[in-house]
Amino acid sequence: MIDLYYAPTPNGYKISLFLEEVGLPYTIYPVNIGTGEQFKPEFLAISPNNKIPAIVDHQPADGGEHISIFESGAILLYLANKTGQLLSKDVRERNQQLQWLFWQVAGFGPMLGQNHHFNHYASEVVPYAINRYMEESRRLVNVLNTQLEKTPYLGGNEYSIADIATYPWARCHEHQKINLNDYPAVEKWLEKIEQRPATQTAYNNG
Repeated sequence: MIDLYYAPTPNGYKISLFLEEVGLPYTIYPVNIGTGEQFKPEFLAISPNNKIPAIVDHQPADGGEHISIFESGAILLYLANKTGQLLSKDVRERNQQLQWLFWQVAGFGPMLGQNHHFNHYASEVVPYAINRYMEESRRLVNVLNTQLEKTPYLGGNEYSIADIATYPWARCHEHQKINLNDYPAVEKWLEKIEQRPATQTAYNNG
């Protein structure tokens, strides 16, 4: 059984998308980040960076004591290795999938997150920051579009943790003021993932 410490944010949805896709049993423990629950000692014991998501696996593959993991990319990689799903065993495709996973956690998510912050939540309008992060968001979405013009999924022909990591952020394109008419391959990819039963369940549960 997996305990999922979660809030309905792009990073939170990554993990429920994976768990629904593979049918791994899990229990959601909501973390109200608006009221500061992420700073409580019991949560910090699991996620010392005071960010969601985090998991506790009560049945790790080695049969030992429970394992707690924070950081969405690390969680996805752990779960893919645990289940043997959504990460290719072919060395070339696997490395493609891992490259795009790290591209998402290192750049795509953080830059779109800054875009969202300065466009919607900053206490003052900072034109330089807005322009900087909007331009970087557009550049990254173009990188995504270019890849998806070549292959149906980010890492190749198969749906993987790279797509699961990227989808919840790309899905929020309107918040980042991204017009998908300029990125048709991304739009097609989003529609394809949205139609997956696991995607619909994960978002309905959120």
